[in-house]
Amino acid sequence: MQAGNSANTEIPNILKQIKVFSRISRLKRFILGFTLLLVLAAVSGCHTLGFYGQAVKGQYQIFAHQESITNLIDHPQTPDTLRQRFRRLEELRQFAHDSLKLPLDGHYRKYVDVHRPYVVWNVEAAPEFSMAPKTWWYPLVGSLEYRGYFSREGATNYAGYLKSKGYDVTVGGVEAYSTLGWFKDPVLNTFIFEPDADLAEIIFHELGHQRVFARGDTDFNEAFATTVGQEGARRWLKAKGDQASLDAYLAHLHRNDKFVHLVMAARSQLESLYGDQRSPDGQILRKQKDQKLPAPTLREQKQKILQNLKGKYQQMRAQWGEDQEYDNWFSHQLNNAHLNSVAAYYDLVPAFEQLLAENGGDLEKFYTEADRLAKKPKEKRHAALRALAQSNLAHKVANRPGG
Repeated sequence: MQAGNSANTEIPNILKQIKVFSRISRLKRFILGFTLLLVLAAVSGCHTLGFYGQAVKGQYQIFAHQESITNLIDHPQTPDTLRQRFRRLEELRQFAHDSLKLPLDGHYRKYVDVHRPYVVWNVEAAPEFSMAPKTWWYPLVGSLEYRGYFSREGATNYAGYLKSKGYDVTVGGVEAYSTLGWFKDPVLNTFIFEPDADLAEIIFHELGHQRVFARGDTDFNEAFATTVGQEGARRWLKAKGDQASLDAYLAHLHRNDKFVHLVMAARSQLESLYGDQRSPDGQILRKQKDQKLPAPTLREQKQKILQNLKGKYQQMRAQWGEDQEYDNWFSHQLNNAHLNSVAAYYDLVPAFEQLLAENGGDLEKFYTEADRLAKKPKEKRHAALRALAQSNLAHKVANRPGG
């Protein structure tokens, strides 16, 4: 979506999609027609029209090509490897319902091969000299910290536009996403062949979004779903009695924790460099216009912090042997937006871990408390989460060997 797009050029492209609707069932025609009307009603200008146009088209293509997993399992031409993954998926769905108390509601009963490695590409941005993430407003869900495109080209084009405006930008592929109950989410080729533990975490994470959601709060929603996904995968592997897989997954979580702490430490250094301020609830505020340091000095110091982050990662990676889990993340340009992409998923995870612990590991009680927080005003919600995170840190310090 480029700044030069006009409503006159975008509207015909969207209207062409309406002609396709006549070739599908009445139910799908109603659902997709309603979605299109909702999108068009929410559009406030020609720039956003281009974005919503590709979103309607991308979601339609997924709906139009989904197939029943039950039928695919029975079909003689379905590859055995795919059939086995479907059966594993059914096992995970059942565990999610019975043991994790997550709502299935018809999700993951159909399959779509989108013929690409990612279903969407997310664009994230932040000012060059601030860690405050750029946000975008969407109908129904409020403000979020990313812009999703169903094509890599669309994402990179928009990323280029943001870069021309002076933003730090990052583009990342996404294997799965949730429509938050508006539609029945299908299984995609982008994640069905993931290893068992990873597939479990993905399914439980996305179903977690169906259970609790805070409008306009990316950090809350992703941290909650990440906690549900990780806790669910641990419980599933333990219930299977697969100790080797459980040990491997716990080792992965340990490495992930080290990686996150490394990134978050560099992020804190950048906040201090830029003079970012935090509100009482811990939200980053855009820095004041008065610049303490000239831009060239800030850029130089910024690069030193980012290079130091790379160096510390190499030292840490050397201790992990052959593990290359985070090499791809470090292969991207390191900037404010790229570091924020980690913070969005993990910054508040310690708070939710503490909330789960305070409820004795009882998931129903945990969901109830998380939903109660989701209904609070954002400032009070984050203040409560920051207090929980501090309790989590104090608990870990007190239980260290020799602590």
